[in-house]
Amino acid sequence: MYKSNQLVKIFHGPQHPGITGNMSVELDLDAETIVNATTHVGYLHRGFEKLVERRTIPQAFTIVCRICVPAPAPNEANFARGIENLAGIEIPEKASWIRTMVLEMQRITAQFLWMAGQGGSLGLYVNPQWAVADRDFMLDLFEELTGGRVYHMYIYPGGVRRDLPDGFLDKLSALLDYYETRLPEYDRVFFNNAVFKKRAIGAGIVDPSTALKYGITGPVLRAAGYQKDVRKYAPYEKYSELEFDIPTATESDVYARAMVRREELVQSFRILRQIIQRMPKTGDYQVKLKNHHQFKIPTGETWVRTESARGEFAYYMASDGSEYLRRMQVKGPSMVHAMSLLETVLKGAQLADVAMIMNSLGTCPPEIER
Repeated sequence: MYKSNQLVKIFHGPQHPGITGNMSVELDLDAETIVNATTHVGYLHRGFEKLVERRTIPQAFTIVCRICVPAPAPNEANFARGIENLAGIEIPEKASWIRTMVLEMQRITAQFLWMAGQGGSLGLYVNPQWAVADRDFMLDLFEELTGGRVYHMYIYPGGVRRDLPDGFLDKLSALLDYYETRLPEYDRVFFNNAVFKKRAIGAGIVDPSTALKYGITGPVLRAAGYQKDVRKYAPYEKYSELEFDIPTATESDVYARAMVRREELVQSFRILRQIIQRMPKTGDYQVKLKNHHQFKIPTGETWVRTESARGEFAYYMASDGSEYLRRMQVKGPSMVHAMSLLETVLKGAQLADVAMIMNSLGTCPPEIER
């Protein structure tokens, strides 16, 4: 801590429970009121776009999941669909259903991790202990399905890497039953907690016009009253065949964003119930691809989008006809959420609310240093 021009300068993070990854924020304080904020993303993982461009398509597949460690599936889905668009590959029906299932399972794990961080940022430590433990039950299913708990490398160009294990859908259904019984407990301990409501209501307000100006997406945008979700307005995989709602709010504060995420968790349960009922019993899960050592895609370019738990993830991918991508560019929510928006919203806020506001915006720092 040091003083400059009558202000106190401190670094908030990167070890605070409300900090996503190793990101920190440099704060200029007048007493405990924030005058200026500057985000430092930490440089944990860097240069994904160039790493991908310098590797063959099969080699690049293992890199993209690290763009957002807690939620790799949306990146895998974007990469796979981009390659399929460029190569003219149509995946089997069953593979598309499995992908949709995996994306919603991933959304649930991301929401539990968000609840853990938000509870920790407020000192409500029962909540992170519960949420991390409950998230682990879904990671158990990911491990059975993909072989990995965090990095799955499962959604692959042409489909998915392997079929569903015997009894997998029954286990998923049983886990959803458990989650639905747990949600009232989270309401009691966290969402309806008087301390959380007192601190969160009216804090970190994002002006709706600012949300549009900055290109905000996901729960932050929906908490500002905009019913925007890629799964609805530009559906992919099997989302156009499923029934689900897009929760919104109008208060656009920390508490509104929390309640939007809570309702999105309920909608993920609803989507997965439908998938369990409609999953094809037979069929291929992967098309037969060319030899990986000779895998080349035609010249062209594509733009694909996936709705992650944090907001819209988009990939621009261009091919020159070789076994390498000529260009890949990643556009996700973290750049604007963690830098442009966070630095704006924190001005005038109190020091004690920094972690809570930061966590409410939903960021993944490696995505910024892509």
